[in-house]
Amino acid sequence: MKHFPALVAALTLWAFAGVADDKDGKDGFVTVFNGKDFAGWMGPVENYEVVEGAIVCKKGKGGTIFTKEEYANFIVRLEFNVPPGGNNGLAIRYPGQGDTAYVGMCELQVLDDNYDKVRGKLDPRQVHGSAYGMVAAKRGLQKPNGEWNEQEVTVKGSTLKVVLNGTVILDTDLSKVDPDTFMGKSKHPGLSRVKGHFGFAGHGDAVKFRNVRIQKLP
Repeated sequence: MKHFPALVAALTLWAFAGVADDKDGKDGFVTVFNGKDFAGWMGPVENYEVVEGAIVCKKGKGGTIFTKEEYANFIVRLEFNVPPGGNNGLAIRYPGQGDTAYVGMCELQVLDDNYDKVRGKLDPRQVHGSAYGMVAAKRGLQKPNGEWNEQEVTVKGSTLKVVLNGTVILDTDLSKVDPDTFMGKSKHPGLSRVKGHFGFAGHGDAVKFRNVRIQKLP
């Protein structure tokens, strides 16, 4: 037992080393937003601003901003904060123009869990974490408005997995979804894309993102 303090110290050092690795990419994750400006990003960046280290969509503005780099299979980790009724989205394998919900592999919804109480009824495939218009995510895992949520998204082939605040809310293979069941019977021509940019699809609300890190997968 006399060695217990030394063990605690070693574990503490290990923990801090892990945090350092996470920041400098030694664990495979690379920071894609520097917390200061839009270096490395493209699209209508004038519709967004950086506030206290976070990307914020300007109220009443929007459009999809995206990384200059493209990704095939990857994991993205980030934090987001939604105002009441806030609406945004994660652009997955975005081609660089058009509506990512249709021309990208998909748009993963970033939405206030109470959106329908503030703005009106939602289709289940529109709630937070859903592959927009295609597959519904599990609801009710968001923190209260104004608090930061942690999310991890894994994209491999045609599969998507979304973990929100430690709980899996979506785990699906989009190639197995019947197109005839898509919301509004809308076509998704980008569904089969194997590579593209990662980004944020703003819809006029001051949704915030920070600590955006991506790990490429084989």
